[in-house]
Amino acid sequence: MKTPLDRLLAKSKQAQSALGLAGWAELVANRILSILVLLLAVIFIVNGLRWLVAPAGIAPELGLTLGHGVGLSTQVGDLAAFFLTIGVCLLSALVSGRRSFYYPAILLLSIAAVGRIIAWLIHDAALALNLIAPELIMAIILLIASRRLPDEA
Repeated sequence: MKTPLDRLLAKSKQAQSALGLAGWAELVANRILSILVLLLAVIFIVNGLRWLVAPAGIAPELGLTLGHGVGLSTQVGDLAAFFLTIGVCLLSALVSGRRSFYYPAILLLSIAAVGRIIAWLIHDAALALNLIAPELIMAIILLIASRRLPDEA
């Protein structure tokens, strides 16, 4: 009797022989990329919801202290919008197969990284490489995903 693993390996071998080794490798790479994009989407949505529900818990992770009054309202609203927009765009890209849903997320991450660099250069802010590097890496991953994964432009 074949186990589920045996059946999976048999399907994998069938796919490999039907697609050829290069096609099979591309299929696996795209599947891994899809899972990575899904993971990023979930992380961004969770962080956006944390800003809405418990901002005191997430603010220190970004080097922030919570403001008061309108400042708190701005932090919660703007940062929840930032994270939720990225997460929803990534989920929309994966579900719809449309390339255009990747671009808002790529722009938001890239502009945030550039903004941090400008803040360091002009406004004497700390150079937050621990935040800039992941933002740029994620933007690059999403740019690659926008080229490899979508079914439609």
